[in-house]
Amino acid sequence: MDNTNQRKALINGEIGLFIRGLIIGKVLTLMVIGGLLWWLLKPNLLSRNSLNSSNQNLNSLSSNASTFQTVPDVPNASFNYGGSTAWASIRQLVDSQIQSDRPELQLRYVNPVSGSPGSSSGIRMLLDGKIDFAQSSRPLTDEEQAMAKERGFTLEQRQVGMDGVAVVVNPSLNVPSLTVDQLQQIYLGKITNWNQVGGPNLAITPLSQRPEDADTVIFPSNSNLKGQAFGSNVQYVYSTTEAVRQLSKTPGSVYYASARSVLPQCSVKALPLGSTSGKLIAPYREPLVSPEQCLRQRNQLNTQAIKDGSYPLIANLFVIIKQNKGREQQIGDAYAKLLLTDEGQRAIEQAGFVAVP
Repeated sequence: MDNTNQRKALINGEIGLFIRGLIIGKVLTLMVIGGLLWWLLKPNLLSRNSLNSSNQNLNSLSSNASTFQTVPDVPNASFNYGGSTAWASIRQLVDSQIQSDRPELQLRYVNPVSGSPGSSSGIRMLLDGKIDFAQSSRPLTDEEQAMAKERGFTLEQRQVGMDGVAVVVNPSLNVPSLTVDQLQQIYLGKITNWNQVGGPNLAITPLSQRPEDADTVIFPSNSNLKGQAFGSNVQYVYSTTEAVRQLSKTPGSVYYASARSVLPQCSVKALPLGSTSGKLIAPYREPLVSPEQCLRQRNQLNTQAIKDGSYPLIANLFVIIKQNKGREQQIGDAYAKLLLTDEGQRAIEQAGFVAVP
């Protein structure tokens, strides 16, 4: 019996040790798994905490900042507007946010019946009474102001943001840069081959929207070339989308447009631009993203060069308001005020532009 009891005790002891080993092993396993999970989740927790803290900062800022909700006298109605295609991201990101916060205001973008949409066509539609206000990527011309006076009102341009005018070419074109004067001479038909500006022996094919529909300009109102006609070699396109498509097919082509619109395109290359050959500034944030990397990381606007004025071709963003003491003036004024709030300016920057200094 003693031997039997000893065997039982020995077996029970071994079973106990085995069970304790299992328990300890499970505890250790759970600790290892727990530690691994904590390590894996730590970045997410940190980023979540960082996001929460940045949201708190935004909330604390918004308590003292002007917002869409703080703008008085926003009309309760539906309005039509039109103009610059460069404003597309503002219409998508900012205008939709305005209408969400101020549901009493409804905005509808209207394309021109003839010609391509752009700053010029939008101002023309405003003059003709077809829209209530216009979005423009260029200042008003003397001719447009004169037309308004003939019709019994004036036009006001209220700046709400800033952009640049970028010059883009086919990625295969080996041209390091251009000066503003060289760009203008290209579109006047005075420079016709890339070898005249340090490039290959290849004919230049300038692309542009028609001046009467243009979104941006390369002959500023203070330029002595203002009003000059483009050369006969300029090929006109309906839109920036069409121009980008042509650029990818034609090695010698060149196009100018809103930097915010063309810089993220993977099938074109933006050129540094300068007032002189010794003061060249890239419209994009350095370093330039190659076409191979472009799908993962897009080129962004060089906001610092736009802010400090070192980039030579700036395109100011204007709300064009009809000063007629009517509903058009009321909505144009309210829309400009919405964009000029702290919330509106922050949203314009999120849309890829530069806020008003």
